[in-house]
This record gives sequence, C-alpha cells and structure tokens, in this order.
Amino acid sequence: MQFKHPELLYALFLLVIPILIHLFQLRRFQKVEFTNVKFLKTVKLQTRKSSQLKKWLTLLSRMLLLAFAIIAFAQPYIPNTEDFNEAQETVIYLDNSYSMQAKGKNGTLLNEAIQDVINTLPEDEQISLFTNNQTFKNTTVKALKNDLIQLEYSPTQLNYDALYLKGKQLFSKNNTATKNLVLVSDFQQKNNSITFEADSTVQLKLVQPKSSLAANVSIDSVYIENATAESLNLKVLLSNQGETLENVTISLFNNDTLLTKSAVDIEDEAETTFTIANNTVINGRIVLEDAGLQYDNTFYFNINSKPKTKVLVINETADDSFLKRIYTNDEFDYKSFNLNTLNFNLIPDQNLIVLNELETISNALIIALQTFILDDGHILIIPSNNISLNSYNQLLNKSNISNFNTVNTSPKRITSINYNHPLLKNAFYSKVTNFQYPKVETSYRFTSNNNAVLSYEDGTPFLVGNSNAFVFASALNQRNSNFKNSPLIVPILYNIGKQSLKLSQLYYTIGQPNTIAINALLGQDDILTLSSDEISVIPLQKTYSKSVVLETEDYPNTAGILSVKDKSEVLQNLSFNYNRSESNLDYYNLKDTVNNTVSESLVTTINAIKSNATINALWKWFVIFALVFLIIEILLLKYLK
Repeated sequence: MQFKHPELLYALFLLVIPILIHLFQLRRFQKVEFTNVKFLKTVKLQTRKSSQLKKWLTLLSRMLLLAFAIIAFAQPYIPNTEDFNEAQETVIYLDNSYSMQAKGKNGTLLNEAIQDVINTLPEDEQISLFTNNQTFKNTTVKALKNDLIQLEYSPTQLNYDALYLKGKQLFSKNNTATKNLVLVSDFQQKNNSITFEADSTVQLKLVQPKSSLAANVSIDSVYIENATAESLNLKVLLSNQGETLENVTISLFNNDTLLTKSAVDIEDEAETTFTIANNTVINGRIVLEDAGLQYDNTFYFNINSKPKTKVLVINETADDSFLKRIYTNDEFDYKSFNLNTLNFNLIPDQNLIVLNELETISNALIIALQTFILDDGHILIIPSNNISLNSYNQLLNKSNISNFNTVNTSPKRITSINYNHPLLKNAFYSKVTNFQYPKVETSYRFTSNNNAVLSYEDGTPFLVGNSNAFVFASALNQRNSNFKNSPLIVPILYNIGKQSLKLSQLYYTIGQPNTIAINALLGQDDILTLSSDEISVIPLQKTYSKSVVLETEDYPNTAGILSVKDKSEVLQNLSFNYNRSESNLDYYNLKDTVNNTVSESLVTTINAIKSNATINALWKWFVIFALVFLIIEILLLKYLK
C-alpha cells in the first residue's frame, strides 16, 4: 500500500494526546461521608472497575477514529502494476493505406480505429501519433480530434521495418519511462515475412482489426492490344481476391460520357476488351461495381493526339528507300538529305537522325550530333563498307556506345534476339526460336558486347544501343547483307523511330518514379504544372530545346486525369492511378511473431495501457472505518453503564 500524501501521516503523533489525558486522570472522584462505611466502600470499588473499562473502550474507539481519519486524508492506494511509478509514453501508428477501407464491425477499419482513439483515450493525455503520410508529436487527443476525423487515405504505405523505427524515434530520451508503441494495421502480406527486432526499452503492441470482406475485385491494368486506322482494342485486366463473383459490371467513360459497358465472371483473374475509335482524344475512366475496396474500382487513362516523329536521314551514296517505306507520312515527318547539301540548322528540331552509310563523319557533324544527343535527341548509325574508324569512334565515344575495333570479312548469321532490351519490349507476341537467319558478308567488331539488341551466332553484337543511340555493325545494302529482307528490320527500325519521340503513356502509377516527356518550347523561367479542378502540382522537370521531361513519384497523390499546362495553355493530359498492391486480402498471422502482444481490438490495448497508470484507491474504506468507530464511541458513551 502506498500514499498519495504521505506527509499527513505525521498527524498520527497526535494520538498521544488522548492517551496522556487518559493516563493523568484529570477528572477526580468526589468523596461523600456516610454513616455505613462498609456498604459505601463496596459500591465505590464496583463503580471504579466499570468506569475504567468504559474509558479504555472509549479511548480505543476514539484513537481508531482519529487514525482512520488521518489515513483517509493521506489517500492510500494499491497500484495495479509494479511499474506504476514510472512515466508512461504512448506512440500510436494508424495505417491509413487503402486496404484499411475494408469493412469491419462498425464501418471501415480505419474509421473504427479513429473512433477507438477518440473515445477511449483521455482528452488531455499526451500522446504521439503518426500515419503513412503525417506525424503528430507530443499532442493530445483533444487537439488531434479534428485531424483524425478528417484523416484521408494514403496511396502509399510505410514498410513495417520503417514504421517500427519511426515509432521508436518519437519517444523521448527518458530512460525511466515505460514506452508503449501501438501499431494499428491490417498487416497485409508483403514480399517478406514480418519481424520486429526485440527492444527491451519499448513495449510493442500490435492491433490487427479483422475485415469482413469476402471478395475484392480490382482493375489492375489497361493496354492497347490491336490498333487499326479506324479503331483500337482496349484490353482491361481484372483480378479478384476471395470468392468467385459473377456478372461484375464494367463501364467505360470518356470524360463523363458513357461509351460502353461489359460484364464478366471472375474467379482469380479476368479480362475484357472495349473497341473504341482510333485517332480520337480520350480522357478515359473505367469503373467497375464491386462491394469490396472502393479505391481500386476506378481506373484512369488517356489517349492524346499523337504528333509525328521527326526523322532526318543523312545519306552519302546509299539508297534510303527502305527507310521511307518504314517511316511513312502518317506517323513520321521524314526528311532525307545528301551529306553535301545538309542544312545543319535542321538538326536541333529533329527527334531521330539516321546516318545512312557515311564513309566519314566530319568534325562539324560530330559536334552537331553531340549537342543533339545532349538535348535528348536520338541517332541511328548504319556504317558503310569502308569507313573512317577514327571519325566513327569519336562520335561513338560521345554517345556512350562501344567503339568499332576491327573489320571482319567472314560471313556471319544473325541468330540471337535480346527480347529483354527496351527496344524490343512488347514487340513480339512470343519469342521466335526458328526463323530465317539474315546474314552479312563484312562487318565491324565492337570493343564490348554490352547493350546488344541482335547478335551473331558467335555471340558478338550486330546491333547495339542505349537510350539515345543505336549502331549497326555492318552496312545494310544488298551487296553486304540481306537484313533488309528479314522480318526483323521493320519492328527494329520502327521502334527506334517511335521511341525517339517520348510520348506519354496511357497512365502512370502514383508512388512509383515516372519520367514523362512533354513536347513543349518554354522560355527560360517558364515551368509546367499539373492541374485539375481540385489540385495543382509543380513537378520536378528538366527543360530541353524542344521538350520538357517531368519527373513524378509521390506527387500528385490523388488518382485522376491532370492537365499539363504552360501558364493557362493546356498541352496535353496525363492519367494517374493508385498502386494496386493494397487490393490484397491476405494478411499476416501475427501469432507467429515474437517480442510483442497481439490484439484485434484497439480499445482493449488502450485499456491495458491505461491500467498500468491506474490505482485501487482505499481512502473511502478508511472514511467508512472512521465513521464506524465514531458510531461505536457514541454507543459506548450512551449505553455502556
């Protein structure tokens, strides 16, 4: 037993006063003379005995009355835990990722947790609370109430190791305080198992509210499968977690106009295809009707007008007719010049420059091409049968491409395709293992085999390339190679041309690094913004002579279609969607974890923490005892004769 005001116990010394009064017998007997002395003596003895007993009982009851009254004022109590005298610190993590939209017993899991914090913790108790995107340090529930009520979902989630470390950093440096770290999350299964490092200074408490969702359907991705001059097929991929669902309705909108609807049955995965008009600007929105998580039921995409890719071919004696057949006028702005008549002022405005079998590259052209590459331009080099190695290697050095080494005069077959190279990504429906191998008579060896797109049968590269430059190892004229007749030439050269003009994708994912090229000519101090009716964001950007490259990751953080604006002029639209990783309904079994306590209820956890700081007060009992002995004293004085 402990006392809230132990200094009042010194008042117990006052109990000496009634004892002293009793011992000194301040009240004396009065003597009265009678004739029958023998009779009076007997009465006197009997009266003194009864009087002494009454006084001792009265003294005892009076002392107990005073003692219990003094102890009641000292407020005795019994603590519930051994560490009651230690200061208590509480840090709470609320997972506000989109998976917490799952339904619980009383609304979404996140709303349940917020109400538990507001209704269970005392308003004036100091706590620290953090979410995936906000931190509130050393505050109170009263000050947090409005922020918690207005708390929005976050498109990203801290990984479990990071939030554990962040939570520990929010504690003070008081080593004597009891530190309670409460992590409230559905604890979705990630790639790795969940573990928390043991820390004797922190009491880790995991709260995993249970979801009542039986199934959840999400729109995972959208892509164009086939396109013709009149129409294109838009394929939508769906996934389902949980029970099999039938007749799930999917709607396609252009802005707010409904274009078409579809319905699918889905067990684990499903797909549906919409056919829409080609060469039409579409601000698309695909919506499905699902009772599960709501954030993944809408998918945004957009198809902007496509500018033509500017291709400039520089010839010397070679024929460029095969290039004209690939870079057609419907998709490319094709120009071809002889080296002697080339206007160098045209170079900066191009997207792709093709050096078609030049024997020597002049220093002036090398400098112009170097500047062109630094300004995010692309080049394609097709050497002639007889080149100046020195001039070619000067340009290759500037382009970060392997140099030409020696000439090989033995015929070779082109047998290997690097399907993982970015140039050939999605270029083939399947890997081709048996095709008519093209061959070359004379070729040049590269100093290394890095960045090979096509290779010979001996493993040496025939075509190498990086993000800005591609180089063939041999001339492509009919005398030296039959590569022009190969089915490989069209996808190779076409993709080099299309990738030279960086167009925006159908959509981008929030929380992932995105690099977006915008065709725009800006002034020195001008910037581009991403805007909608609700938000306006200035992303990181790099300005080139004919384009601006935007870089986004965490911002914008709201899914939707945003306009790229130069001041008030709309250049094009971009679509952003939330990462679908939060659609998973598989959760960790926290009973397998160690060094922590696990609960399904935040209320239970908070009450357990509060019990460490509560006491069993005993002062009421001592007041009752004091009143009892007061009544006993009154009865003794009145009825004991």
